[in-house]
Amino acid sequence: MTELLPNYVQEICDQTLVLILAGGQGSRLCELTESRAKPGLEFGGNYRIIDFPLSNCVNSGLKKIGVLTQYKSHSLIQHLIQGWAKTNQEFGHSFELLPASQQYSTDWYLGTADSLFQNIEFIRAAGARYILVLAGDHIYKMDYRSMLTEHVSSQANLSVACIEVPISEAAGQYGVMGVDSSDRIVSFVEKPEHPEILVDVPGYTLASMGNYVFNTDFLIEQLTRDAISSQSEHDFGRNIIPAVIDNFHVKAHRFRDKNRDTVPYWRDVGTLDAYWLSNMALLTNMPEFDLNDEKWPIWGEQPCQPPAKFISGRLGHSGSACDSLISNGCTIEGGHINKSLLFPGVRVHEDALVDECLLLPDSEVGKDAKLKRVIVDRNCQIPDKFEAGFDTKEDMARGFRISKGGIVLITQKMLNALVNKHVPAGKNRKSESLLASGAQSQQDKTINQHLDCKHYLQ
Repeated sequence: MTELLPNYVQEICDQTLVLILAGGQGSRLCELTESRAKPGLEFGGNYRIIDFPLSNCVNSGLKKIGVLTQYKSHSLIQHLIQGWAKTNQEFGHSFELLPASQQYSTDWYLGTADSLFQNIEFIRAAGARYILVLAGDHIYKMDYRSMLTEHVSSQANLSVACIEVPISEAAGQYGVMGVDSSDRIVSFVEKPEHPEILVDVPGYTLASMGNYVFNTDFLIEQLTRDAISSQSEHDFGRNIIPAVIDNFHVKAHRFRDKNRDTVPYWRDVGTLDAYWLSNMALLTNMPEFDLNDEKWPIWGEQPCQPPAKFISGRLGHSGSACDSLISNGCTIEGGHINKSLLFPGVRVHEDALVDECLLLPDSEVGKDAKLKRVIVDRNCQIPDKFEAGFDTKEDMARGFRISKGGIVLITQKMLNALVNKHVPAGKNRKSESLLASGAQSQQDKTINQHLDCKHYLQ
């Protein structure tokens, strides 16, 4: 592609409206998304998943952004208001929240295409020439200016961001496409069991990243056509793209690192194993995805909490951490942390061992507790002498979620269910009391959260 002048690139950005789809349930994350949308799930310590596509927008110089929400969006909306509405004002950007509001029917958003159709008047009023549609639940760094300028220079009606993925990884997981020698899309199938193999990259296929660039008039025309079809699922991958590839110019934009000519980092953290692995990958000496990137910073709401604190317990044992990320507001009171990520407000008590774990915000690990390869949900209170991650059968019997990769998920709701069961030998009364008190406090929080969400939806 011919090098484009910077002012031309900025002109394209100024004529672009970004719409981020952030209403996904993330059902494969099981209980982690039982009370919150996947884009609002915490990641990497101080961030939420949605912070990554939003940061890409800011770093790419895109100034008109709308976020479409739906599924259990209360905490996500709070995060966006507290962190992003103010941030975007400082950058001179416009930032809109677009919750499902039944504009054109009595239904909530029926699919990705329907979510945009329900906001078609907002799209028209924005007056943008191009619409950049982004998935709000992936972890990656991408300069969208490259995709936008390629879309304009190729005179495409629609461009689809794609990434080269091994066939075994893509099968049944991603929408995949076939392309000709100029990367024009000639076929598109949503989550096939036998993806089409790339001619130029044997063993790989082109998987959709869920990011699209539309010419605005073309998008409005296709959304309107799709909305009146009783046979459509109103989804981009299943309906919109397959319907237009024969008669319109639909371009594949390959996401590649131009400096190294390699496939950049991109992860769909849609399963417990993928979520755990992606967070743990941040702990290596030279992580493939580096949060400490001054050239491409990750923005978002940073909790106003004091620095992490390591103190001695009552028995004089010092708190320690090795190969770990410890967020602000954490207190390690004589506990030992190894290859783990502690989110803001976590507290680990004396002689507790936390090994290869993710402790989400405001969770607490009691004295002498031992956790290995465990995800502890936010606000959980792990009792004294409690153990998990060492005996899969025992963990399953206690009602904990076990992933295919053997990662244990513990939520407060699961711990509450143990209150009425027999207390195993070795658990003292103080542990039982802590578990019971944690159950009551979490129950109160859950009720309040439910009322807040209900009030918002009304």
